[in-house]
Amino acid sequence: MARRIVTEPLTRDAFAPYGEVIDTSGEPTKIINQGKCGRYHDLAALDMIGDDARTGISLFLSEKRTLPYLLELVERHPLGSQAFLPMTQAPFLVIVCPDDNGKPGLPRAFITEPGQGINFYRNTWHGVLTPLSDPGLFSVVDRIGDGDNLEEFWFEEPYEVVRGS
Repeated sequence: MARRIVTEPLTRDAFAPYGEVIDTSGEPTKIINQGKCGRYHDLAALDMIGDDARTGISLFLSEKRTLPYLLELVERHPLGSQAFLPMTQAPFLVIVCPDDNGKPGLPRAFITEPGQGINFYRNTWHGVLTPLSDPGLFSVVDRIGDGDNLEEFWFEEPYEVVRGS
């Protein structure tokens, strides 16, 4: 039987140990474009290691998932942070784990609000991209370069992620 994880809303405080929430909460940093556009400036600290590394923008089109969701695998990127920016207003599932001596600790699961994106800190254990609606279209900002920037961990016993209240 799978262990159970209950989702919680994605907030800056709850997500702070794992990364940054990217959204338009609060007032814009600057008003631009003849006063018609609010700029929310520099919302995530991208972190890349390696002389040959650069920041890249890719598009991911992922299959929709449903809750309850069976969490069998998490991954981390030791050489660079990774940001997921949805290209729709649909919420998505974000799963993270603290590091426990090189292995993932107890997972936490968050449901984003429409318009929220996230940036995982470098070396943060996290679930795969998990849209809850179609199309699962995301802009992903991460490290492009040489080196092994992916580590996967398969749980011996999966977790069942269920929607919280």
